[in-house]
Amino acid sequence: MVKIIVGIEGMACGMCEAHINEAVRNALQVKKVTSSRSKKQTVILAEKDIPEQELKSVVTKAGYDAISVSSEPYEKKGLFGAFGR
Repeated sequence: MVKIIVGIEGMACGMCEAHINEAVRNALQVKKVTSSRSKKQTVILAEKDIPEQELKSVVTKAGYDAISVSSEPYEKKGLFGAFGR
């Protein structure tokens, strides 16, 4: 699994967050997506890395500006994550 953090400009409300989440879910194969207007970012969990251009394209088509993209390996934490090994 990979955790992808996309810095986004232009989110002003909860509906903006929901709009980006829906756009990402509809365009890409992701396990989970959450957006935060206060942090100005969207966090995506996916099985494999997603190309930066593809992510930026989805965000731009939704009407927002993707200003940064970073990714890191993701490992489940907590009680249930320990059993997956």
